[in-house]
Amino acid sequence: MARPYKKKIISHPLICNRFIPAENKAKNLLIRLSLEELETLRLIDVLNLTQNQCSQIMGIARTTVQSIYKSARKKTAAALTQAIELVIEGGDYHICNQISNKTNNKNSILENKGEYIMKIAVTYENGKIFQHFGHTEQFKIYETDGQNNITATQILNTNGTGHGALAQLLKENNINVLICGGIGGGARNALAEAQIELFGGVEGDADKAVENYLKGTLSYNPEVMCKSHSHNGSNHSHSCGEHSCGEKCKSN
Repeated sequence: MARPYKKKIISHPLICNRFIPAENKAKNLLIRLSLEELETLRLIDVLNLTQNQCSQIMGIARTTVQSIYKSARKKTAAALTQAIELVIEGGDYHICNQISNKTNNKNSILENKGEYIMKIAVTYENGKIFQHFGHTEQFKIYETDGQNNITATQILNTNGTGHGALAQLLKENNINVLICGGIGGGARNALAEAQIELFGGVEGDADKAVENYLKGTLSYNPEVMCKSHSHNGSNHSHSCGEHSCGEKCKSN
């Protein structure tokens, strides 16, 4: 099941929506830049924020920011180098008036970083990432601020809750990101419905994994699946990329 589509938060008013080259030789051409594409350029290139900070401000996943930002830079570069008219319009967004007056510079964003708290959950056992999401007895929860600093941690006991119900537990605790080892298809769908970003196929130290996530260097496998939940009923397991999926897991 696809993740529910989320409107992007735009926190700065549009000043100008059209740029026309003085020598507009390509009059029959037009490049359209969406408002959310412009917002990623403003936050990342003008205010020098990280993509993770940008994702928190816009209320979307970091991977979505990466895609929007890449598209925005490509369009802008094409307009500048080929002298093509650039029009800024459209998109799927909403204006957040509450913070529109607070995000005109980097310092004001970071002064109000409490508005952008992110919570990361990791399947947890004895300091390590537990390798079966549906059987985990604990999550370690990390709370971070707008500057990717971990401000608090806690242990959340699942109390026997399993599989799909765990997604609801995480949603009730306002979790934005889950890092885990193996995970079944049903649980993946439940997390998508809860709008929790998943990073599966991760092993090793839980604290280190969160540190890598915040740096943007976390190694994970987006296709990881637990063997017991595979669609084909296969019972074999193998490594995923540079590391193993974990206990009884396979790539889908």
